[in-house]
This record gives sequence, structure tokens and C-alpha cells, in this order.
Amino acid sequence: MGNKGDHNRQRIVEAADQLFYHRGYNQTSFSDIAQAAELSRGNFYYYFKSKDEILSAVIARRRDQLCARLESWSRDFAEPHACLRCFVRMMLDNRSELLRYGCPVGSLTQELSKTQRKLQVEAVALFEVIRVWLEDQMSRLKLQDPAGMAMHLLAVCQGVTLLGSVYADPIFLEREVGRLEAWVDRL
Repeated sequence: MGNKGDHNRQRIVEAADQLFYHRGYNQTSFSDIAQAAELSRGNFYYYFKSKDEILSAVIARRRDQLCARLESWSRDFAEPHACLRCFVRMMLDNRSELLRYGCPVGSLTQELSKTQRKLQVEAVALFEVIRVWLEDQMSRLKLQDPAGMAMHLLAVCQGVTLLGSVYADPIFLEREVGRLEAWVDRL
């Protein structure tokens, strides 16, 4: 594909990513994605033959963005406490989206678990990227059971984003992030 083809493909993936997050995978049609990407449906099929192919591209895009963010924190902050605080504060950095739509990884994975188990496996890989990074940070702190501590932090953050979204409560979100930051500081 040339530059125009790469650009069109990228537009499709970006549009699908937003629609899958805001509407859900099952509630988003090819037509919705084509319209949001400002491409004709016929042109659209040149790049992707199925919605499942688009989802795979969306997951790859999210994985790349997530890895870049985690790598930048690891590079910018030598101290694991600072890295973990960045992870926790990510909820506040994205509060408006989280309060309205929940966690983009959690909501997608949960939706797929109900209707597309094979696709869910791809989405779970996003959680694995986070879990492995968190475990590395916990190991750097020389904690006992770094794997368990990583899963605990991931679980608590998922619960906070879920309840923050359910109640659309920014005060709850801010309070819980503050509690998590204090917990990280005590590790």
C-alpha cells in the first residue's frame, strides 16, 4: 500500500477504535466505521474484509499505544513508585472518557467475552501487557508476590473505573486515585 492506502487504513482503524470504545463492538457496523472514516463502503472493503479484521487492527493499535506509554514511564522515571503513580494517575488523565465509557480495555474485553470468545483472547493480550509491566515494577520494589500485587492493582483500578463510570462520579474517581497513590507510596 502506498501513502494514501496507509493513510486510509489508519483512518479506518482510528475511527473503529473510537466507535468500538464509545458504542461497543457489537453496536458498530461497517457503515458506521466507513462513515466515521469518511470513506465509501466499497473503498473500505479494500482494506478490511471483516469487522473482526478491523478489531485485530484496533487491538494492535491500542497495544502499540499502551506499550509506548508504559515504556516512556519506565524510561522517564527510574523509581518504580513513580512509574506506578503514573499508572494510577492515568485514570485522572482520562477521567472524562472513563466516566462516560469505562476503561477501553476492560469494556472491550467484557463485551467480547459474551459473544466473541475467540476475539476476546486478542483483547486480553492488552491486559497482559499491563500485568507484565506492573509485575516488573513490583519486582523492582523487591515485594513478595509481585505477580499477585500486580493483579491486585490491576483489579482495583478496573473496579474504580467501572464504578466511576456506573455512577459517573468524578469525586469518587479522584478520591480512589488518591487512595491508590497513597497505597503505592507505602509499598
